[in-house]
Order: sequence, then structure tokens, then C-alpha cells
Amino acid sequence: MSPSSATVWKTLCPFWGEEYQVHLPPAFHAVAFYVMDEDALSRDDVIGKVCLTRDTLAAHPKGFSGWAHLTEVDPDEEVQGEIHLRLEVVPGPRARRLLRCSVLEARDLAPKDRNGASDPFVRVRYSGRTQETSIVKKSRYPRWNEMFEFELEEGAAEALCVEAWDWDLVSRNDFLGKVVFNVQKLCAAQKEEGWFRLQPDQSKNRRGEGNLGSLQLEVRLRDETVLPSGCYQPLVQLLCREVKLGTQGPGQLIALIEETTSTECRQDVATNLLKLFLGQGLAKDFLDLLFQLELGRTSEANTLFRSNSLASKSMESFLKVAGMRYLHGVLGPIIDKVFEEKKYVELDPSKVEVKDVGCSGLHRPQTEAEVLEQSAQTLRAHLAALLSALSRSVRACPAVVRATFRQLFRRVRERFPSAQHENVPFIAVTSFLCLRFVSPAIMAPKLFHLRERHADARTSRTLLLLAKAVQNVGNMDTPASRAKEAWMEPLQPTVRQGVAQLKDFITKLVDIEEKEELGLQRALSLQAPPVKEGPLFIHRTKGKGPLMSSFKKLHFSLTTEALSFAKTPNSKKSALIKPANIRAAEKVEEKSFGSSNVMQLIYEDDAGKPQTVYLQCRCVNELNQWLSALRKVSIGNPGLLGSYHPGVFRGDKWSCCHQKDKSDLGCDKTRSRVTLQEWNDPLDHDLEAQLIYRHLLGVEPALREKHRELSAGTEAGSVLTGPGGAPEDPLAQLLQVLRDLQEAHRSSPASSPPSEPSCLLELQT
Repeated sequence: MSPSSATVWKTLCPFWGEEYQVHLPPAFHAVAFYVMDEDALSRDDVIGKVCLTRDTLAAHPKGFSGWAHLTEVDPDEEVQGEIHLRLEVVPGPRARRLLRCSVLEARDLAPKDRNGASDPFVRVRYSGRTQETSIVKKSRYPRWNEMFEFELEEGAAEALCVEAWDWDLVSRNDFLGKVVFNVQKLCAAQKEEGWFRLQPDQSKNRRGEGNLGSLQLEVRLRDETVLPSGCYQPLVQLLCREVKLGTQGPGQLIALIEETTSTECRQDVATNLLKLFLGQGLAKDFLDLLFQLELGRTSEANTLFRSNSLASKSMESFLKVAGMRYLHGVLGPIIDKVFEEKKYVELDPSKVEVKDVGCSGLHRPQTEAEVLEQSAQTLRAHLAALLSALSRSVRACPAVVRATFRQLFRRVRERFPSAQHENVPFIAVTSFLCLRFVSPAIMAPKLFHLRERHADARTSRTLLLLAKAVQNVGNMDTPASRAKEAWMEPLQPTVRQGVAQLKDFITKLVDIEEKEELGLQRALSLQAPPVKEGPLFIHRTKGKGPLMSSFKKLHFSLTTEALSFAKTPNSKKSALIKPANIRAAEKVEEKSFGSSNVMQLIYEDDAGKPQTVYLQCRCVNELNQWLSALRKVSIGNPGLLGSYHPGVFRGDKWSCCHQKDKSDLGCDKTRSRVTLQEWNDPLDHDLEAQLIYRHLLGVEPALREKHRELSAGTEAGSVLTGPGGAPEDPLAQLLQVLRDLQEAHRSSPASSPPSEPSCLLELQT
């Protein structure tokens, strides 16, 4: 999985601000970041790289953060893959011992040739002698099955070195990696066999660090073992009970969790709790409880939900998880229009540059006043279009989002009922909808998946000014917001009109009763929402009908029920594959079709026969997103493959390993657990519960201290009681649940294995 950032053009000091979350196999060794120079006509140039080993990441449990020097990319260090060897110490002639090295096969070698493959051979060196295997042409998955023997000298301390090379007829051979063995340990073990990771040659002197620039990163590795679902039930049930009881609950666990959570951890905790309760159907109740807690400690209406409280962070996460598709429908066309027009827009007279605009006619450039007026017209048009789209979107807004805003509106109106606070309930809604959701998406559309690339400087300025206008509307056009930037005054007529539109929209948005909410949710549950959709180019090795043509462009839609295709997004869809029948979703070698970004989907048809479909994506990010989505919807399938062929069967052999048996199991490992973490992921209840447990375990000392304080207060007053009059102490129950989970983690390797080890890499550039 190799995510790629957007290109920042014509600069030596780029800013990306992009975030990625990638699920990796637990056995990964390192993660590398390559800074590239994009070329439109030729191959992209590598500027340098930063490599962080797993040990480095593990040494920073709170995350690695800072500037890292780019290092030169040395071909002898750019190695990958594994080699399968069998090493034995056997009796030889004249009572001598022999060291026997069997070179069996290799997989996932680095492609060193322009055709996307290599011509690998292996060189085995020991005690001054060198032996080589035959050369396997055009393969990254060679099989040799060749054996070499060396005489062992008593007490020899020299190592056995196995090197993989790419053979070249004209130029020098390219290094593919090596494995070095301690012969004394081999003599003690007598035999060793397995797959060994190829290591780079780091004997060369490096170019001085810092000469190639630096890359600022924030990287955190979460290495989690997720236990079976039953282990988390006591924790989930306890938290759900607290949410159902709300502010009337005896223990106020949610309030205690917020109190003991540091500011730097609050966003993660909010997201995990929100997803957990969303999976339990309690997201609205959880947020309602947080609204009440914040309103209870707020005295000034103008400070409501302005801090980074658990309520604010949870609501941000909620809108991204539950409202992202809605946001795309409302905001997408406006953002697309801004990008396509590429107009020069500026309202601040101190920043107007007439030379950027060009000529208004044949002979004279525009004046500053003309630039400002034209800019105001453009922004008024975009703002009016956005407000109009928002006003029409009430029915398109998800029922759970509408119901949550209804609760927020009601709670705020109950807390601030006076006439002078008439706008406060509306501002409470817009503080989340406009200020924390719509405006950030306008300023950074790529981060909200509205665009594939970042905006250029001109478009970024237009988006920023539009976002400011939306914020003014969201603030209900208060004098304070107008006073900040007086040069925004030309937009005031549209802003004032927008305030009236927005208030009317919010009034309709929150006007949803419980019966209507349940009906909308029930109707939504009958529709399988798309997990991923978009254009792909399809090719099949076998089959009849329209799929026979080579890489024909079709529109694909993936849900939890089917992978379907149609000629256009609005055409009638035809089901192609059921996710339950998927056995693997993997990349295809570039040389197989002479094209990059091709994936293969291995599945069983209705007759139970294995089939393969080849799909080509537009770019590497699309490829990663489709692979991730397909793997997620099939991750629980019982018949997932452990190996596959990254090539195609052409003629009488596989293009990857040259094996002639078409039913051969495969020459490379599948990567069904390697996925991207995205906003529209299916909820993983057990993982969220594990992450919540991990956080609570970290603040357990603070919870214990709080329990001692509460216990001392209870002894002096009344005793907490639960149903039937039995004593009840939710905090004590929570501490006991944490102890039980801690014990379950200790005993899990010795008893039953965990359901799935999860290695989550979070990074920001």
C-alpha cells in the first residue's frame, strides 16, 4: 500500500498538510517516505527519502514528530522481497563437513529493468569461494531449486553471504539484496530453512545529511491486539448504560472520562467513543449527553462550544462519519466550479495585484476597483449557490444527523430561553455545521475527499474568501464578525440574505419527529450505501459479453452486497461479483499488461469455479482505495487465499514466476489485512472498544484517585444505589472491567489466539 500525496507545483518549500492511516501487517519492518519531482513527460525524479524502522516508531509511543533529513536514494539500498533458502551441515568426504546451501525461490524482488521486472540470479559466497545460480529472465518471482556445497573449515569465523542480483547484458548488474548467516550458529543448529528478508548493502559512504532538504512528519504506530468480542461486552455495556441514563446516571462516567483525558488525546478518544456508540445505535444519545454536560458548565452564550471539549471533538467526528456523503452532495458542485473557473478573486485592496488579472479589453488592464467589483460578484455568486444548495438539502441530510441537531437546538434553547438569546440555538447548530464542517471542507477540499489535488495559489485564495463568507453567515452576521475584516463589506447583502436562508434551513432541519426519524433510518437501512464507486477500466481473461473487450471504461459501485457496473453513473447497474465470493484483491505487475495501477479480483462464480477480473485505476491513490475497499468488504470471508500470482497466465506459463501449472497456488503472499483507514469504513466495534480500553488503561491512576475522592464523599453522605436498592458504583465497575481486560490480554497468547492483530500507522505530512 503506497499512498501518494498531491503535487505542489513550482516550489522548494511545499506544504501538504495531508493525513493517512494505513493498516499494516504486524510483521512489517520499516516505512519509507519518498519525495518526488513530478515530470509531465518523463519518469518522475526521486529527490530523497526518509526511512523510519519499526523499532524507531516503537520507541515513540506518542508518535514521532519533527523534521527528518532526506537521504540520497542509493540503488544498492533500494531492496525488497524475500528469498527461500535451506541451509544444512552434512557429512562430506574424508571425514570433513560440508555446508550445503539450497537456493529455492524468491518473491517480490525489486523491479530493476524498464519492463517492470528483473533478470535475477543468486551469488553464494563463503570462505573465498563464489558460486552462482542460473539466470531467470523477466521475473520478480524466480524459482531456482539449485544446491551448492562448501567445505567447512574447523573454527572458521567467516560468514555465509547469499546475494541476489539482476543480470544486465550491457551495463553492470544491479544489486537486489543479501542475507548474511553466522556459520558457527549454523553448525550448532545443523539445519535452517525459511523465507529470509533481503537486506540492503549499507557499506557505502552517504552524502551529507541535510543537503537534500528535510521533511516534516508526524507518525504514530498503534500496535493493537484485538480480543474476541465477548471480552469487551462488559466495557461496552457499562458505557452504553451510562449514556442511556444520561445526566441522571449515578456515576457520570462520560464526564469522568472527559475530565481525565488530556487535550492532545481528546480527538482520538472522541472519535473512538463516537464510533462505538454509533455502532450501538446510541450516537445521538451520547452527543446529547455531551451537550448537556457542556451547557451545564457554560454561563456565557458566546463561549458555547467554542473550546476543544469532548462535545466539540465528538461532534466533528460525527459529522465526518455520518455526514460526509451529504457534504459531497451539497458542496461538491460548488467546489468543482471554483476549480474549473480559476478566476482571480481578491477583496482585500492591500493584496490586489492587477497584473495577475490581465486585460479587460484589448488595450487596457483592469483597474483595482474593477478587480474588486468583479471579485465581489464572483464570490456572491458562489455563496448564493452554496446557500441555495444547502436550503434544498433538508431531505438529503441523514436522519441521525437531523435528530442530533434537533437535540442540540432544543437543549440550547432550554438553557438560554430569553429573547436576547434568540439566535443562540441557531449559532450552536452553525458552529458545527458551518464553522467545523463546511468551512474547513471549502478551505481544504482534498482533505475532505472533494478533490484529488490541492488547489493552486489563486484557487486557494478564492476558497479562503468563500470560507470566510460562510463563517460570517454561520455567525449570524454579528457586529463582531463584520468588524474583523471591513473589506468583506461588498458581500454583506448576500451574507444578510444568507442568514435568513440559513435560519429557515435550520428550522426545517431540526423539525423531525421520532416517528419520522425511525422511518427515515429504516428506509436507509434497506439500501446498501456504496463503499466505493467510480470509473474503472475492466478486462477479463475469460468470459463472454461486454466484458470481453480489453480495458473498457465502466462505472463501478461497491456495496456490502455486490460489486456492480454500469455504462454511466446513472445507468442501470449489473451485478458482477458478490463480496462473499471474493478470495483476494491484489496488485498486478506492470509488465503483465504494460500498464500501471492494475489490480486483480479473484473470486468464485456461482458454480464455485475460480475466476479473475483485471481492473485498471486512473492513479495509484485510486488503486490503493479500491484495493482497501474490496479487502474490507471481504475480510471475514472463510476462503481467503494466502498466496496469488501477481502476473497473468499467458500462453503456457505465468508471467511472474514462469510456472507452467495454471492451478499453481501462487508465488507471492496476499495482503488481505493491508488497508487504508477512511471516513466511510465499516464500523469495527471490537477495535474501537480496544482503543477505548487502551486509553482508559493509560488514565487508570487518575480514575483510581477520582474513585477515592468520590468514595470519601459518599461515606460522609448517601450511598449510591442501583435498581432494586442494591449499591452501585459505576466507576468501581469500570476499574474492575479494566483489570479483567488486562488479565485477558495477558492470558490470550497462552490460551485462545486474538481475533486479529491490528497495526495502524497514522501519518501527517
